[in-house]
Amino acid sequence: MRPEANKPAALGEGRHSPRFAVATATRASIIAALAVIPAVLILIALPAFADRALLQELFYVFTMLTLAQLWNLLAGSAGLISVGQQAFVGMGAYALFAFTIIAGLDPVLSIVLAGIVAGALAVPAALIVFRLRGAYFAIGTWVVAEVCRLVLAQVKHLGGGTGTSLPPDIAGSMIGLDFVRHLFRVRGPAARDILSYWLALVLVVGTFILVYRLLRSRHGLALSAVGDSEPAAESTGVDVFRTKFLIYVVTAIVTGMVGALLFLQKARISPDAAFSLIDWTAYVIFIVVIGGIGTMEGPIIGVVIFYLLQYYLAALGSWYLILLGALAILLMLFAPSGVWGVISHYFDISLFPVRRRLVVPERAGLRKESLR
Repeated sequence: MRPEANKPAALGEGRHSPRFAVATATRASIIAALAVIPAVLILIALPAFADRALLQELFYVFTMLTLAQLWNLLAGSAGLISVGQQAFVGMGAYALFAFTIIAGLDPVLSIVLAGIVAGALAVPAALIVFRLRGAYFAIGTWVVAEVCRLVLAQVKHLGGGTGTSLPPDIAGSMIGLDFVRHLFRVRGPAARDILSYWLALVLVVGTFILVYRLLRSRHGLALSAVGDSEPAAESTGVDVFRTKFLIYVVTAIVTGMVGALLFLQKARISPDAAFSLIDWTAYVIFIVVIGGIGTMEGPIIGVVIFYLLQYYLAALGSWYLILLGALAILLMLFAPSGVWGVISHYFDISLFPVRRRLVVPERAGLRKESLR
């Protein structure tokens, strides 16, 4: 008998041994990936045949979707329930006004620099709020935002407590504005709307790519472990502080860029508007909760529902906010995983899969098991 005959067969090497594999893509995700490219191309070309009103509505949807996806990354993946993301929206917005009015920089370049300023704010903020847990962490992030609002209300060069407006010559000197004017044969205000729309599209697509790549990387595995249980993550060698710190700063940078773009389009800023808890955090939390926290598809469903409710019910005044709160409570009671969670569970579908799945042959009598 040959010596090799006594050796045990390696996993998957024997004639009848099942071959195991780890996969993340699904049939639905492949179809979604193929559909995304033409959809983005259509959105890029949309200003050629859409009116300004539609572009302005889509601008708002894109910016809110970006903020929702970032908050979902914090809360749904890292377990960081922040109610102070308006700090980075406001800081990015004020940084844009400072760079353009005081320093005289181009508004588009100032959006990028505003994100860096917001990220710089996140560093000392993280060192403070990461000492807190649970509800104390949430309140701590809100306090940071309120401190920023009170400080910037004292800056006289940016309007103090009443705020200031962006001079028309600055808004009309954006990089690429002349190109848009000549391409679509439109005037200044319409050209600014188109350019702002394109910038919002770049931010939302870039955010989706960033979050998806991050969650599918080894940092995403560490993030999932931290979100599930910090002690368990530490026991497996995950640097909990470093993982949370990285996510907190990254989301702050992109949130600051969104805030800068929002108030560039508004061309008017004040402390109360820039650091609004309802506009930039409460609405965002509502979008994520009703859509499905912890999933990339959830914010998409949530922002569509939120926009439709706002479009049809905003005229009701305070009743509009009551209806939003009642809907959120009902969903948390009867569908805590959100609308997409119900759809995903019922149809077993995932458009942006980030979980690892153990794939085994059907003849082995085993099914696909989900792994992190």
